Amino acid sequence: MVRVWDPVVRVFHWGLAACFALAWLTAEEVQPVHEFLGYTAAALVAVRVVWGFTGTHYARFAQFVRGPGAVLAYLKDMLAHRERRHLGHNPAGAAMIVVLLASMAGTAWTGWMMAEPQRQSMLPSIVTPAYADDDEAGERGDGGGEGAIKEVHEALANLMLLLVVLHVGGVALASVRHRENLARAMVTGLKRPAGPEDIG
Repeated sequence: MVRVWDPVVRVFHWGLAACFALAWLTAEEVQPVHEFLGYTAAALVAVRVVWGFTGTHYARFAQFVRGPGAVLAYLKDMLAHRERRHLGHNPAGAAMIVVLLASMAGTAWTGWMMAEPQRQSMLPSIVTPAYADDDEAGERGDGGGEGAIKEVHEALANLMLLLVVLHVGGVALASVRHRENLARAMVTGLKRPAGPEDIG
């Protein structure tokens, strides 16, 4: 076995998974806990982005992030049951990581904006919805802009949930296809060495 995932990557992965799951469960139920989890998730994303440029070999974005062409080619190979095993992240998994990081950052940022309504004054005026001063906004009690930010926050959280489902499905599929437990590898950090047909 060879070590692929360093402790920072592993703690980030499971920490973000726990934060998102608990934040989802506490949304509008235990607001202080929900906000704390959101700030923790934001901190984890920030650490992972920095680690993506300064971390160990398989943690670096330069090692695994590929362009759309490589991602599409990998997905086509998956459909044809001929995708190659990657010791690090495969191109589809790498694309998922980038989208998950962006979505989680957006979710945390909109949550931060909602926590203090005056923070919304930092937004460009074009972002403020047309109904901000309408009676309708007052009747809703959402202050117009706050309601729009809340809608974006909820949409991003729903997108995150969809991405998590797709991520888990992709991990399960790759685990079966390549006969290795990828979830366990993200706990231990260990994977079997790259074979002749694998991409190290």
